[in-house]
Amino acid sequence: MSEMKVIPYIPDEDYDNPAMVVDFYEFTMANCLFLHGFKDTTLVFDMFFRKNPDDQGYSISAGQRKLTRFLLNYHFNEQDICWLRTKGMSEEFCEYLRTYRWKGDMYALPEGTVCYPQVQMVRIECDLVGAILIETYLLQTMNFHSLIATKATRVVGLNTHTPRNVMEFGTRRAQGESAGNDGAYAAVLGGCSGTANCLAEMKYGSDVKAVGTVAHSFIEFFPTEFDAFKAFADTYPESVSLLLDTYNIMESGLPNLIKLDDYLIEKYPNDPNRRVKSARIDSGDLARGSKRLRKALDAAGKPYIKLVASNSLDEKKIANMELYEHAHFDSYGVGENLITSASDPVFGGVYKLVAVKRPDGTYQPKMKCSDSASKAIIPGKKIPWRLYDENGQAQCDLIAMDDEVIEAGKPVAMVNLDPDAIERTITITPTRVKKLLVPHILHGELAIELPTIAEKKAYIAKQLTEETWESELRPEYPHKHYVNMTPAVAECRSRMYAELHGGKV
Repeated sequence: MSEMKVIPYIPDEDYDNPAMVVDFYEFTMANCLFLHGFKDTTLVFDMFFRKNPDDQGYSISAGQRKLTRFLLNYHFNEQDICWLRTKGMSEEFCEYLRTYRWKGDMYALPEGTVCYPQVQMVRIECDLVGAILIETYLLQTMNFHSLIATKATRVVGLNTHTPRNVMEFGTRRAQGESAGNDGAYAAVLGGCSGTANCLAEMKYGSDVKAVGTVAHSFIEFFPTEFDAFKAFADTYPESVSLLLDTYNIMESGLPNLIKLDDYLIEKYPNDPNRRVKSARIDSGDLARGSKRLRKALDAAGKPYIKLVASNSLDEKKIANMELYEHAHFDSYGVGENLITSASDPVFGGVYKLVAVKRPDGTYQPKMKCSDSASKAIIPGKKIPWRLYDENGQAQCDLIAMDDEVIEAGKPVAMVNLDPDAIERTITITPTRVKKLLVPHILHGELAIELPTIAEKKAYIAKQLTEETWESELRPEYPHKHYVNMTPAVAECRSRMYAELHGGKV
């Protein structure tokens, strides 16, 4: 390693290059392997997870669009090189990074795919440096987007086939700006109709629609509640949605709301669009409040005024209000419990080396064994398949070697990945099969037409309503989706575990 003169690095709070979202050990590993002559060695990594959030029966894979854009624009700047020199990285390595571009392959589940533990969400095949240095950004992106999209499907009722209109209201309690923006995007993928986040719509377009009306402070500012209502209605006569619980919902908010709607009818007698659209309550007994408000508004001849609920809601609170108390809300604003997935705030995706490409073009499987059999990974360059039954529903996922072909209408032998399964080896004949990973980037070039947000949103809904077993969707004690291996994958895993660790897995 040649000596170099290190120029002190001056911190810059405004600097931002996503390629530097790296855990430092990734740089130390890459620099060491680079200096030992392995920079052109090709590695294969799998990104997968071991447990569904909240012990539910499924997850939603999301983040592929952002990850794809990141890899296509991957580069290092002079500022990065300067800092790396101060951290002991070699001059040769730093110079290599100066002109480095990501030229690998990224295979992934299409964004919005229903997915399950142990099944790859992303497969990376790339030169050693590019494969190692992207780990943190990849995991951060896929984990967070998948976490929020999964949570959103439950909040909007897709899993229980009780669809409801939900707006994402959580930006102010998200863990930072990027979490607010990415969370709004993922929540819309999962079924939300809009977000309170303006920047999210500016970034992603009208499919991530920014919505909202007023806060309590607006109403408090005016001499009376009606004055506040009237000022807002005069400004936005076609978008009148107001907050009723600043002072007293039934004694003040409701009478003033009715009075305001009568005012609009008088002012615009021939324009039915210029009426009160909705009223939101954010405190008190929401379920009881909804029934009292609905009854009063209907009695006043105003059944068209819709009711909105907010206040620390989540899927369980909403379901309980609807099921046990027959609450009559037309939509919900859900904030911190959605944007942070508060009930289970970590999506445990991992990124593991599974193969090294040999000079002759074949792949040498690699395996982390661990002292815990549950953490023993599945080695080798692999591809997952989804097998469907005669009803068009996903019967199981099957992890196969990359060169294995699974065919519909032909018997498929497989080994259950669950060590507690009574029948470890089974044979089924699928009606339809689908290879799950599709190329997003090949040799550093975009290899897919990325679908729109609306298309991905519809794709998620279709899978959960038509292709997923009901037993996997139930909120309590869901059925565990079958994830199996081909005999070739199972034999490779068992053999390597015995050789590297001893015993059986």
